[in-house]
Amino acid sequence: MANATVQSGRHGPPGNPQSQQGGPAPRIDRNVGTWFLVLPALIPILILSVGPLLYGIALAFTDAQSGRTRSTQWVGGLNFQDLLHDALFWDSFRIGLVWAVGVTVPQFVLALGLALLLNQKLRMRWLARALAIIPWAMPEVVVGIMWRLVYNPDAGVLNETIRDLGLGDGRDWLTGLATALPAVIVVGVWAGMPQTTVALLAGLQNTPRELHEAAALDGAGAWRRFRTVTWPALRPVALSITALNFIWNFNSFALVYVLTNGGPGGRTRLPMLFAYEEAFRYGQFGYAAAMGCVMVAVISVVLAVHLVGRLRGGEDQ
Repeated sequence: MANATVQSGRHGPPGNPQSQQGGPAPRIDRNVGTWFLVLPALIPILILSVGPLLYGIALAFTDAQSGRTRSTQWVGGLNFQDLLHDALFWDSFRIGLVWAVGVTVPQFVLALGLALLLNQKLRMRWLARALAIIPWAMPEVVVGIMWRLVYNPDAGVLNETIRDLGLGDGRDWLTGLATALPAVIVVGVWAGMPQTTVALLAGLQNTPRELHEAAALDGAGAWRRFRTVTWPALRPVALSITALNFIWNFNSFALVYVLTNGGPGGRTRLPMLFAYEEAFRYGQFGYAAAMGCVMVAVISVVLAVHLVGRLRGGEDQ
């Protein structure tokens, strides 16, 4: 009995599996179970995202070109040195920044106004919300084809409207050197506004109505209520969706490719289109990968600035 008592006190109750195994087995089992649940989502990310990214970075330091019989040589930073002196690439980079800012800013302003409108107690509000997200449900290729018909110089809706109003004979919007980029920016704003509207509308609905009612009782007008109540609550959502929109717009490809294919004269050749042409039209895979690395670096800087701003905003609060 004494020996049994000593053994029981030393090793714990016989029904305790952790004491019988002599280690933290349940914690290990829990970690294994967690990884088992995460792997189905982690493996596709590693294979389809991280793997190609690392391969593209490695490819940027080679002279890889199209052709099975051509050998690939390591060239170090030669591709990046060539990029520094490539005026066409930096011109496309400038166009990409103009496009990204030109789409993101109006997109946010118009989406904010639409979100404020849809947040009001209107009749048939559900129908208005459904119609507002229709562009979001359409593939970019379909959007591009539809707007090519709108901009058609002979029978397009826009030129027909201009003629009916007696404002002139219209013009070829997508092939004019001065009008191609603005015309494409209008399409980008229209196509990307729904997701911004949905995000801002969700932020508005999370703002307590009691604060608006209290501000109204204190005599605050609509603008003052927006500035002191709505915007402080909406600012985190606005910063996040603006940063994401800038990244998405800077990486745009399909919409501009369908509308103008980078023309006329390279006026709408975004960096992604330029890299695509270098890789699949001219077969310069290593050089195109170097362009991709530069774009990844720019996006990383934007994300870093956004995250730092969010962290500082959280500390201030």
